Amino acid sequence: VYVKVFTNSPFLVCMDLGLSQEEIIDPDYLWIGPDGKNLKGQTYMNLTETGKLMVLGFKESMSGAYTCTLSHKIIEAETQDETEVSEAYKFMVYAYREPDYTYKISLRFTTKECKLGANKQFFEELKRILDNILSDLACHVIDPSYKCHSVKMPKQNLLHELFITFQVNPFAPGWEEVCNHLPYDCEDETNRRVQEARNRIEEFVNKQTYTLKHDFQTPPTIRYVDHSFEVTRIDSCRPGFGKNDVTHNDCASCCVVCDPGTYSPNNEVTCRTCVRTQIKQYGAKSC
Repeated sequence: VYVKVFTNSPFLVCMDLGLSQEEIIDPDYLWIGPDGKNLKGQTYMNLTETGKLMVLGFKESMSGAYTCTLSHKIIEAETQDETEVSEAYKFMVYAYREPDYTYKISLRFTTKECKLGANKQFFEELKRILDNILSDLACHVIDPSYKCHSVKMPKQNLLHELFITFQVNPFAPGWEEVCNHLPYDCEDETNRRVQEARNRIEEFVNKQTYTLKHDFQTPPTIRYVDHSFEVTRIDSCRPGFGKNDVTHNDCASCCVVCDPGTYSPNNEVTCRTCVRTQIKQYGAKSC
């Protein structure tokens, strides 16, 4: 079972499908948490009289094995003899987070020649425009770069093109302020904003295509290469979380809490194995 941090878990039912179709006499439910303690009466648990358990405000430290023992009686119809039987059910419950999104964008512009001084000026102006487009989203352009290459296309003369790449990141200075109205976490909001930033840039690029076709009698020296806009999403996980599509293939795209024995100190997408000491808790950020 995967539970998003700071949300409530789904109800864990202390029963299998077969028993749920039968009458159960004198049921008694015993829930034991990952720390080995009885969960009855715990303030962060919602435990119903029918043995359903909901964990409230889930944190990474709440991950682990939740075990329920259902004890009930079987009464023989003829003799009315009573027999007490028990069934045990184990749930592995993991905290997870959505990945933090960054978008890597590449696009190309034709230019008159690679040694043209205007190439660098154009690149700097493009960066300024993009940051201006994103300014209200607390997103920014990082790792911008360009290279000029000579390109020979089929049945065309040699062209000179600027290959431009950059990343759109949702953690511009002051990004925390957009989260002040949120009770706990900000990943959904930052991901929404960086998605909006990516859409705005694509809209800006599409306008270049329209403008070239409709507003210029003579094409400018540096102009956008139609259909060269490409986007790749790069995921990162918060410290203490990582992706694992083998162990957690039911939640392969999630950043799942690091298992005991592993840790993640940064925004990598995998949990590292700790070989020096034995980590016993979930969500370790150091070894």
